[in-house]
Amino acid sequence: MKVIEHYEQATEPLISYEIIPPKRGSSVSDVLEIVDALKPFDPPFIDVTSHAAEATYDEMPDGTIKRRVKRKRPGTLGLCAAIQHRFGIDAVPHVLCRGFTREETEDALIELNYLGIHNVLAVRGDDVSVAKRERPGRSSNVYAEDLVRQISAMNAGEYLDEGLLDAAPTNFCIGVGGYPEKHEEAPNRTWDVLNLKRKVEAGADYIVTQMFFDTSQYIDFVERCRNVGINVPIVPGLKILTTKRHLRTLPRTFKVEIPEALAAEVEAADDARVPDVGIEWARQQSEELLAAGAPGIHFYIMSNPAHVQRVVEPLRA
Repeated sequence: MKVIEHYEQATEPLISYEIIPPKRGSSVSDVLEIVDALKPFDPPFIDVTSHAAEATYDEMPDGTIKRRVKRKRPGTLGLCAAIQHRFGIDAVPHVLCRGFTREETEDALIELNYLGIHNVLAVRGDDVSVAKRERPGRSSNVYAEDLVRQISAMNAGEYLDEGLLDAAPTNFCIGVGGYPEKHEEAPNRTWDVLNLKRKVEAGADYIVTQMFFDTSQYIDFVERCRNVGINVPIVPGLKILTTKRHLRTLPRTFKVEIPEALAAEVEAADDARVPDVGIEWARQQSEELLAAGAPGIHFYIMSNPAHVQRVVEPLRA
C-alpha cells in the first residue's frame, strides 16, 4: 500500500519508524533484527535513510595523501526490498538530491519500481564533501521541490530520455520533510511554510516533520500549514533522548531546541536513568500529539528499537 493509503484507511493512529542501513562492510542481519523486533507493533511502513558518497583523505606510508570517494552506508534499496518482501511491511527509501545526478535518481527509481516499492521520501540531503562531476547532458536536483517534480513526472510517464514515448508511468507515493521549528536556512517561518507548500504543489502526498521536543511547536506548525492551504497529512517525527550527550549533539546536528524542563531533568539524572527520562518525555509527547489530532507518530530510532518499544507499548494498550 501507499503511505497515503495507510493514513486514509487507518481506524486508529499509526506508529511508523525510521532506521539506517548498516555501515559499509557490515552485516545486514543486525538491521533485520531491528525490523523483526518492530514487527509485533504492526508498523504500516518503515523508512530507510540514504547516504551520498563522501570524500575521505588517507595518509599513505610514503607520506602522500590519497583521496577516496565512497558511500559509507550503501544498501538502502536492498534493505527496503528485504523489509517489504521478507516482513511484509511497506518500505520507504529516502531519495536524495545531493550527491546524485537526475539520471542516477531516475535509475534508482526505476529499480524501486521493479521491486514493487512505491513509496519514497524526497529530501535534499545533507552537505556532502564530494562534488558530483556533471557531464554534458547530466544534471542534479538542487532542492527537494525539484526532486518531487522529477518523481511526479515519472508518475506521469515522463522520463529524462525524451525518446521513451511508450514508457510506463511509475506509481510513487511521495513524502517530504517539514520543520516545526523552521529549516535552518529559511529566513523566517512564513517563508519556510510557503516553501513547503511548493513541495506539496509539486506532487508531495504527505509530510513528516523533523524531530521536535515541544508539542506546541507541532500544533503551531500544522495551523500555519493549513492556513496557507497545505491539506496533506502532517506526521510528527519524534526522537527519544537517551543520553546526556544528546543535549548538545541533537541541537547541533538537527538544529532543534531542547525544552528547559527536559534539559534540566536530564542533567539532574544519573547516566543510567537518562533513558527513562527520555522515554517518559516521548510517551507524554505522543499522547499529547495524538490527542491534538496527529494522524500518527513517526519515530527516528536509527539503530536501537529497545527504547521505542517502551514508548509504543502503552500507546497500544
